[in-house]
Amino acid sequence: MKKFKPITPEKQKYDDVISLYHYNLPMKDFLHQYKFFKDIVLAEVFREQIHNFLRDKQAIIVPIPMHPEKLKQRTFAHIDELLNVANIPYTHFLEKKSPITQSSKSKIEREQSEQLFNLKPNVKIEAVHYILVDDIVTTGTTLKLAKSLLLKAGAEKVTSFTLIQG
Repeated sequence: MKKFKPITPEKQKYDDVISLYHYNLPMKDFLHQYKFFKDIVLAEVFREQIHNFLRDKQAIIVPIPMHPEKLKQRTFAHIDELLNVANIPYTHFLEKKSPITQSSKSKIEREQSEQLFNLKPNVKIEAVHYILVDDIVTTGTTLKLAKSLLLKAGAEKVTSFTLIQG
């Protein structure tokens, strides 16, 4: 774990997003191996850190979803798997509108993105705290759009947690 550099509280980029690690070359390699080479056992690497951060939160955990086409290609939902291995219960309230990933866009295109998500059918958002979970935050657009949708639907508070801050 020494090659993964933890983020100290003063180095967090966003007020409402807590990230555990900085993005660096070893982390880039880890993500690539995990997500694209389907090395699902790598979800175990950060099990304890994710569990320790989320276990006592008085909030509903909401993973950022994959589009069904991407899920078919990848064969597993990488955020769900990180949460499963960490023994953190979660609920899918969101669905992704398009299979186009944010990583395929430029910074400006990301920042100018239209809403990426819909609420799943028959979902009722209560006036409670929700924590969005994603693997990495770079521009913050994905989390910002998911947060705005949940708040508009009735959430009292929405914060975010990511493994990595880019």
